[in-house]
Amino acid sequence: MSENGALMRVVAISEAGAPEVLKVEERVRPTAGAGEIVIEVHAAGVNRPDVMQRKGLYPAPKDASDLPGLEVAGVVAAVGAGVSEHKVGDEVLALAPGGGYAEYCVVPASNALPIPKGLSMIEAAGVAETFFTVWSNVFDRLGLKAGEKFLVHGGSSGIGTTAIQLAKAFGAEVFTTVGSDDKATAVRDLGADHVINYRTAVFEDVILEVTGGKGVDVILDMVGGDYVERNWKAAAMDGRIGQLATLNGIAQNVNFARLMMKRLTHTGSTLRPRSAEFKGEIAKSLQEKVWPLFEQGRIKVLVDQVFPLEEAAAAHTLMESSNHVGKIILKLR
Repeated sequence: MSENGALMRVVAISEAGAPEVLKVEERVRPTAGAGEIVIEVHAAGVNRPDVMQRKGLYPAPKDASDLPGLEVAGVVAAVGAGVSEHKVGDEVLALAPGGGYAEYCVVPASNALPIPKGLSMIEAAGVAETFFTVWSNVFDRLGLKAGEKFLVHGGSSGIGTTAIQLAKAFGAEVFTTVGSDDKATAVRDLGADHVINYRTAVFEDVILEVTGGKGVDVILDMVGGDYVERNWKAAAMDGRIGQLATLNGIAQNVNFARLMMKRLTHTGSTLRPRSAEFKGEIAKSLQEKVWPLFEQGRIKVLVDQVFPLEEAAAAHTLMESSNHVGKIILKLR
């Protein structure tokens, strides 16, 4: 559906492959269906699922745009039938089912939120994907509570910097792993209590030493592979582990005895295929419980680098290098 046939610039995936397959094209602007809004995109976040989609490993859900991009910030340009929570001209950020690498993006109205006071469009574009994901997994699924010990791997990533801040804000003792001294400094500044350089130390041994052999209560992992059993070793009795990705591949020959002896819960999830209604419930929780933290200056969006839309390939190259700390953003306006 188009807005009077008007065209917009987008970045599309021309074929599965390296970052260079991302190409600038012109497409017809979308229109808002019932329960949807169209956002004039000012900035869009770059995330690991975008990279996986570009490689042909993470296809867009049925009925979603084939364009990459799962989070945007901008101004409401149009509203569909039945939408009352947003109006044309509102500044919003949103979790998108796809289509964020474009001048206009259509999203379910329930998945868009007013931009917290004090955040720029660039910062706001780096909120939705990581905050929806972390809230849904760490607090809803894994039930992190004040006073518990929490470990997130990849502390300098978008997910990591978000999880550190939220866990700390809600009273947890935070452990994280990073790959360099510079990243260690950055995550300590965000509130991490214990930072482990996985290149120079064995994280599970450090955690057991620091905790007097007890381990951590909740673990958020994107690594997979041999980290699965290592996480089980680092976990406390009745610990809970959430799997978001398997960047190091699938675990092989896992010893389930440790899982059983410790009464562990190891769960996993992907957010993108979930319904707009499910994501809308997360949005309500964020606005109620997290937006005040932004407005009080207790949490922030850590932006590593900003690229113009036309340089999406360079943004993906940086993402894959893992040399960034925090979010990578595409600027459109």
